[in-house]
Amino acid sequence: MVKVGLVQMSCVKEPALNLEKAITKIKEAAAKGAQIVCLQELFTSLYFCDVEDYDNFKLAEAIPGPSTDALQKVAAELGVVIIASLFEKRTQGLYHNTTAVIDADGSYLGKYRKMHIPDDPAYYEKFYFTPGDLGYKVFKTKFATLGVLICWDQWYPEAARITSLMGAEILFYPTAIGWATSQDEATNTEQYNAWQTIQRSHSVANGVPVVSVNRVGFEQDGLMKFWGGSFVTNAFGSLLYKASHEDEEVAVVDIDKKSSDSYRTHWPFLRDRRIDSYQPITKRFIDED
Repeated sequence: MVKVGLVQMSCVKEPALNLEKAITKIKEAAAKGAQIVCLQELFTSLYFCDVEDYDNFKLAEAIPGPSTDALQKVAAELGVVIIASLFEKRTQGLYHNTTAVIDADGSYLGKYRKMHIPDDPAYYEKFYFTPGDLGYKVFKTKFATLGVLICWDQWYPEAARITSLMGAEILFYPTAIGWATSQDEATNTEQYNAWQTIQRSHSVANGVPVVSVNRVGFEQDGLMKFWGGSFVTNAFGSLLYKASHEDEEVAVVDIDKKSSDSYRTHWPFLRDRRIDSYQPITKRFIDED
């Protein structure tokens, strides 16, 4: 068994305050018994991709860098693994949406750079982020081998499949997704259900638990409500925990890593994969000859 902590929180404009708040909530999760704590996407700032503004590049930092330095001290002090999503400045003019993983002894294990970059109204991420070039990653921590993917990656079964095939025992998705406050409730419900369903399907198809951590609260001058709804599944897609759509929450959920073996044995999707037939998946679209 491994105890996983989720930090669902609102953010403010000042990065230092967000980092301080996140550390406080990591300590709260650890006090509840958490061994692995996952923070939401880009937790040190407001979600700045609602506009294309060159000043926002000033929010980026090196990884490893100041935020990982602070979190490494916390991880070592508490004996917890920390999954931290940050805006990475790789070099002048080259930026990534990146998650760092810190082991329970405070050591920096490495980073994953977001592969799928959206570009939609109020989510202008292609303006800021270069697509990841590290490939899919797993991290062997003290408590589990983790797979980390980020937000828009959630919609792609290929990403979950490859990360699972690399040996991930749990898939983590730091996320920032919300509803336009002008939107009707039926559309809100449909969008959230689709978001949760696609991620639960990754659990079913791959036989691994999924941990999805979203931000909460109103941003963009009240035009966007980040919908929270963070959740955890078991290795067959059943919900173990779901957060509210309104409140900050620090939750600790027990995950049974051994259950993957049972589900994969009784539902042997990996056994029955026809890998000899999947070559067409590398095409953008399968046109008729």
